Amino acid sequence: MGVMPLLLLVAGSAVVAAVARRTPVPAPLLLVAAGLVVSYVPGVPDYTLDPHIVLPLILPPLLHSAATDSSYLDLRAQLRPVALLSVGYVLFATVAVGWAAYLIVPDLPLTAALVLGAVVAPPDAVAATAVARRVGLPSRITTILQGESLVNDATAITAYRVALAAAVGEGATWAGGIGEFLLAAAGGIGFGLVLMVPIHWLRTHLKEALLQNTLSLLIPFVAYAAAEQVHASGVLAVVVVALFLGHRAWEVDFATRLQEEAVWKMVAFVLESAVFALIGLQLPVVLKGLGEYEGVRAAWYALAVFLVVVVSRFVWVYPAIFLPRMLSARVREREENPTWKGPFIISWAAMRGVVSLAIAFSIPLTVHGGEEFPGRNLVLFLTFTTVIGTLVVQGVTLPTLIRALKLPGRDVQAETLAEANAQAQASRVAEQHLEELLSDERNALPPPLADRLRTVLERRRNAVWERLGQVNPITGESVDDTYRRLSREMIGAERAVFVKLRDGRYIDDEMLRTLLRRLDLEEAAAYREAA
Repeated sequence: MGVMPLLLLVAGSAVVAAVARRTPVPAPLLLVAAGLVVSYVPGVPDYTLDPHIVLPLILPPLLHSAATDSSYLDLRAQLRPVALLSVGYVLFATVAVGWAAYLIVPDLPLTAALVLGAVVAPPDAVAATAVARRVGLPSRITTILQGESLVNDATAITAYRVALAAAVGEGATWAGGIGEFLLAAAGGIGFGLVLMVPIHWLRTHLKEALLQNTLSLLIPFVAYAAAEQVHASGVLAVVVVALFLGHRAWEVDFATRLQEEAVWKMVAFVLESAVFALIGLQLPVVLKGLGEYEGVRAAWYALAVFLVVVVSRFVWVYPAIFLPRMLSARVREREENPTWKGPFIISWAAMRGVVSLAIAFSIPLTVHGGEEFPGRNLVLFLTFTTVIGTLVVQGVTLPTLIRALKLPGRDVQAETLAEANAQAQASRVAEQHLEELLSDERNALPPPLADRLRTVLERRRNAVWERLGQVNPITGESVDDTYRRLSREMIGAERAVFVKLRDGRYIDDEMLRTLLRRLDLEEAAAYREAA
């Protein structure tokens, strides 16, 4: 891909994603639709997915961003359902879809059909995270979907390698496949465990936020490449390192955290937008080589595989949720009794994405004997239609389904109360510590400055409680909205004076930047107190 097509892809996808934020349509769906439309605009080049770019260069940062935003403690609490979905379901879907394709498509070898099954088996991390954020799923369901999507790529890639080895004539066996999977999983986790401590140590000992954020951008690529170099799972290595760093992020200085949050939000936004646009742009590339499978037959195969993918998810999820409760008294004691609604949403939210397409494009053109890979173009087509089908059908209907099922959302009132209690405890400890410090002559401060420290603590403690108050009957604003607006207007007035002084040559641009940065930090603090 040349420089100009790449710039057009990034800029165009960013524009579409920005437009999507002002519509009720989730951004992934609008981006895919835009890609489909643009792919047939005259003069638009073919954007062919290169697995050598997607897997090592796009997947690691997306996984890293999703994992650092996840909760290690929540994932550990949901370890059983996450493992049953990320490992058990992917293997089940590989066999179910592969066997169905073998029965449906004449002359398609079972090994090639299992390759297709492995390719379309994993729900996509990007799609699951993007849709879960938009529709406001209950926290437990969101944790399960995010946890599954972080790990299932490793299972699918390993299953794909085993099925591919059999398809091209390398004599793979089930025992060998299981061994390869265990080695890849153990190696990926091992690499992550080895890398996470020295990387975290380095992050906490670098004193410049710029260097720390440069390291942060390199971490997912280093973890992925190091693990893949010895045929371990790069996906698991990235996830293990990112979960550890996210869990210990409080040990890094505040400047790094502020910059890192902004940097990774930008990276995730650009990559997610480009990835979904790329999915839509693949249509001409996929159709170009379809050959003998064109027309009604291809449409029938696509519909059949899509239905098998959707149904197999339900077939696996309900037993995976309810059987452990039936078989274990300990599970029944520790966990609430689930209703049928949660598993239904988990089943329906399993959308496929760019990883499936990237794996499909990595299928070789020929087998060991030199003959063409059987049904390669059909596998590409069925992967594409499955990805589009799940994104469009399930993505469009998911918000409506959640509203229809009346799933309980997050309890904002309870969360605010918990936040207020936590802040109150922290403020009490901080006040005691402040008084101890001020009692020491070495820390003597003029009374106005000492009072200012106490006022800051009091403001921080009261800010959360104020969010529980009534809204302004005139403006309709909550207390924190009014506080944020007034703070912004006061700071804006100061900012205008500084600019006027610079324009009048009373201060220079360097001093202006220093003063503006101070105001920016104060505005950010006011916004965070109220947000």
